[in-house]
Amino acid sequence: MDNVLNLDISQLRELLDKGELTSEELTTTYLDRIKSVDEKVHAYVTLTEEDAIKQAKKADEIIRKGEAAPLTGIPLGIKDVICTEGIPTTCSSKMLENFRPPFDATVIEKFKAQGAVMTGKLNMDEFAMGSSTENSAFFPTKNPWDLDRIPGGSSGGSAAAVAARMCVASLGSDTGGSIRQPASHCGVVGLKPTYGLVSRYGLVAFASSLDQIGPLTRSVKDAAIILESIAGHDQRDSTSLPMSVPAFSKACTQGMKGMKVGVPKEYFIEGLQKDVETAIQGALKAMEDMGAEIVDISLPHTEYAIATYYIIATAEASSNLSRYDGVKYGFRAENFSNLMEMYKETRAQGFGMEVKRRIMLGTYCLSAGYYDAFYKKASQVRTLIIEDFKNAFKKCDVIAAPVAPTTAFKIGEKVHDPLQMYLSDIFTIPVNLAGIPGMSVPCGFDSEGLPVGMQIMAAHLQEETLFKAAYSLEKGLGLDIQWPELT
Repeated sequence: MDNVLNLDISQLRELLDKGELTSEELTTTYLDRIKSVDEKVHAYVTLTEEDAIKQAKKADEIIRKGEAAPLTGIPLGIKDVICTEGIPTTCSSKMLENFRPPFDATVIEKFKAQGAVMTGKLNMDEFAMGSSTENSAFFPTKNPWDLDRIPGGSSGGSAAAVAARMCVASLGSDTGGSIRQPASHCGVVGLKPTYGLVSRYGLVAFASSLDQIGPLTRSVKDAAIILESIAGHDQRDSTSLPMSVPAFSKACTQGMKGMKVGVPKEYFIEGLQKDVETAIQGALKAMEDMGAEIVDISLPHTEYAIATYYIIATAEASSNLSRYDGVKYGFRAENFSNLMEMYKETRAQGFGMEVKRRIMLGTYCLSAGYYDAFYKKASQVRTLIIEDFKNAFKKCDVIAAPVAPTTAFKIGEKVHDPLQMYLSDIFTIPVNLAGIPGMSVPCGFDSEGLPVGMQIMAAHLQEETLFKAAYSLEKGLGLDIQWPELT
């Protein structure tokens, strides 16, 4: 049965619908895999074994009736920032260690409606703040390709679980690159959709104008299938776009003839690892060989993206995280003599160092006398970054660039240098500020055998163009990825 671990959603759908495989058998195979390798990787915070078997049995009944949806009976992992009714949703923080939401996020409702199987909740940087999954309050997740290295962040558990074949696919969230960067480091596909395409209802908020839920998968087609399943208007999310959901999986067709691919000079900078640049140039050559036209473009305000992001994101985090005060739910400090002391002790003990750092930065940016100098100015620069992309897409259909300046770095290498850690998101942050879709597609390996991802970006709501380009690249490169065995 182990060979089913290498199959994608479409292949599994065929076997399940023909009765050659049951969801219970498939789920049991994945649960056995988790038990055998997760002690090395540490991707799961909560394993929901009993629920998964129940959901699989229910899925088998649906399949027998001939009523299967694309995800019926498929084992999926969920980043632990997405609310799941009755199942711990910790955000990998001591603050929410024992929190069990009384409701499901919209994306979870959609999964349940399709009869998908949820294997458990996946580790992350605390409250999605980080680029390495070392900021989890529980344990760091390791990269399945090299257990001494980080898997990326903040959706590190989601990427590692897919690469280690501990779920068919997973959900992550992306605020400044938190799906695409770990996808690149773990050799999987990661998609950040257009802001508003997927409901944020039930996603624990970090920076509300930037957060977006998206899939991590082992193929571009799987990402399209999952996006079709979770996208769509939700009146419970005021930022949700009122639109019908295109058939993204049908956009996965091969051929880039006539497509213009923009290459921004600002993304090929000093500090870009040689192996990463070589892999990206190889992918661009593959696109050209398929008939695409490579066009030089400029995104002139890229250099201001990190500064802009770390003002907007921290300001919104300061506001969003003010609700964790030890009163209504979550962790509460035990020893205090008055209300103010309870607030202080609860937040001092409940939050980790990185979360505290960002709350303090954000609170400072929003404080009287500094709001105009920081948050207002950052919002103005954000508008300039949006304009950069609008102008660029007048010259090209998609933009191609690296996802991260380097491949996965060693655990502990940057943990005491926040600035170096923040710079690892330099190529992903502009996409969030602009609200456009971006995808990481595996495009090669470095000299040490670590994966490299190419970032493909498209204009607002142009996911179909994005899928066509990504699918063509995937097929054109024809990478034969041998997933880590770990046994």
